[in-house]
Amino acid sequence: MKISVIGTGYVGLVSGTCFAQMGNSVTCVDIDEAKIAKLREGIIPIYEPGLETMVLENHKKGTLTFTTDIKEAIASTDVAFIAVGTPMGEDGSADLQYVLAVAKSIGEHMQHYMVVVDKSTVPVGTADKVKAAIRAELDKRGVDLEFDVVSNPEFLKEGAAIEDFMHPDRVVIGAESEQAMAVMHDLYAPFMKKSDRFIGMDIKSAEMTKYAANAMLATKISFMNEMANICERVGADVNKVRHGIGSDSRIGYSFIYPGCGYGGSCFPKDVQALAKTAKDFGYTPRILDAVEAVNYDQKMVIAQKVIKRFGEDLSHLTFGIWGLAFKPETDDMREASAITIINALTARGAKIKAYDPKARHEAESHYLKGNESVEYVDSKYDALTDADALILVTEWQEFRSPDFDEIDKRLKSPIFFDGRNQFDKERMARLGFEYFQIGVEI
Repeated sequence: MKISVIGTGYVGLVSGTCFAQMGNSVTCVDIDEAKIAKLREGIIPIYEPGLETMVLENHKKGTLTFTTDIKEAIASTDVAFIAVGTPMGEDGSADLQYVLAVAKSIGEHMQHYMVVVDKSTVPVGTADKVKAAIRAELDKRGVDLEFDVVSNPEFLKEGAAIEDFMHPDRVVIGAESEQAMAVMHDLYAPFMKKSDRFIGMDIKSAEMTKYAANAMLATKISFMNEMANICERVGADVNKVRHGIGSDSRIGYSFIYPGCGYGGSCFPKDVQALAKTAKDFGYTPRILDAVEAVNYDQKMVIAQKVIKRFGEDLSHLTFGIWGLAFKPETDDMREASAITIINALTARGAKIKAYDPKARHEAESHYLKGNESVEYVDSKYDALTDADALILVTEWQEFRSPDFDEIDKRLKSPIFFDGRNQFDKERMARLGFEYFQIGVEI
């Protein structure tokens, strides 16, 4: 098929590249001329394992092209994906201005029947707004073209997006017509040769599915973090509790690891957007409000442990930070716990030596820009030289089996704050570390 993907952010670029990998002819569109120029040169704006190789390969073959001209892109397209950002507004709602601007452009330039797909994460009812925006532009032109608007929410995990797209555990499609549903089934059929995991439904249910999925996962994280906070106070060990409840097949082990809160582009934004939608329709989402409130507080837990150990005045102290990204295998720092932790410590006078395998540029250029108390280093052990303590924030693989002798040698004192509960407290005690975890009584 001939496909246009409007928006070359995380979702758009991954989606377009994977469709091209299956032999489709894909044009990725963006209004950012500098980004398109870099993509044409083979410079990828995000880090995602496997993405760069796939982009370069398909661009070289001509199955993946990049342009700023939406008219050119949709001239002969069969399916047009809207994959632009839906940033969170001040009231928690999803900002649809970019989605509707794309819909307007499609209406201005389309010349034949096509399927228009909402790939961006959007609130329930957005497809109706997209359809109305396209129809309004067609009416202005005095043309009566048929088109369908479809909801196709994405379920990509940052750090594993290529695998998720190429081997999906489900493809959710919301459509009003059999024709549109058939087009989408044909498009995704090559990705489901072993098992047909295509789930067709009405549009509003598809829009709701994305929010419900992310809200459920965020709920599990906040629930476990709340259990961790209770465990600390009653003298229990949340790591043992996790094993105890995770062995129940009805609960499982996924997303019940205690830590210093969730971040990223999805969970924080989507939980708040769903809560806002509920309130707009007269319902108070008490669980969703609690999930977000627990997460907000959880990002300060490690900083509070540091302050409790060293005092409010940290002006004479330096801390080594392992991990800046909100999760491993990505350079994404949106809503990352590291931002909250670092800002809380430097506000009290602390110096920071930070290391992350991929997110350094994001921190320096945007998320921690202007914080002169942060020094960035090139290796995890360099972050510890003459530091007063180590703080592990992101659980990158290279942090899982470190050289504890080297850590001890580099630090002024063997003090370790573990924001992801990566190590066994008894082992750390045997190694001579003063070791702080989440959800474990000190």
